[in-house]
Amino acid sequence: MAQLFFKYGAMNSGKTIEILKVAHNYEEQNKPVVLMTSGLDTRDEIGIVSSRIGLRREAIPIFHDTNIYDTVSEMDDKPYCILVDESQFLEQAHVVQFARIVDELDIPVMAFGLKNDFKNELFEGSKYLLLYADKIEELKTICWFCHKKATMNLRMDNNKPVYTGEQIQIGGNEAYYPVCRKHYVNPPLSNRKDEENV
Repeated sequence: MAQLFFKYGAMNSGKTIEILKVAHNYEEQNKPVVLMTSGLDTRDEIGIVSSRIGLRREAIPIFHDTNIYDTVSEMDDKPYCILVDESQFLEQAHVVQFARIVDELDIPVMAFGLKNDFKNELFEGSKYLLLYADKIEELKTICWFCHKKATMNLRMDNNKPVYTGEQIQIGGNEAYYPVCRKHYVNPPLSNRKDEENV
């Protein structure tokens, strides 16, 4: 029986690597998958699932007006699984469409993304995935500044933390650090800068 999975984690928790690994495992058994990603993610190219270690694959981009249910139901070959990267950028309607794909087409959907933004507010996609998902799993990573688990994303600008601004600003290690709650509030940035200059 198909299920809707939401696998979330802070920045650098290996979400994209996990997607590519799952896709490889299915395809190694001759079970085709469909990869999708948000059309908002332009770090590499639109419609590309790309990891920081250099692995990348083409994917179907999801935009505001994308009807995911129609896209999948009209496919000639039914996929064994749908894998979604950057799912925090989904809209409520997209999440509902993924739930319909699971319930009506009996295709499992695994969505990977951030849970909270740099202000510690839920993204729209994450909020509705937390509500609709059959299974929720946290992918763990450690704080940029200590050994504790990272649960938050610290936005940076010129080595200074940013706590206000637009929710969506595409970026990687140059713009965001995975951090624990303590270092989200009080990041030891002067120590970090000194270490980098040694």
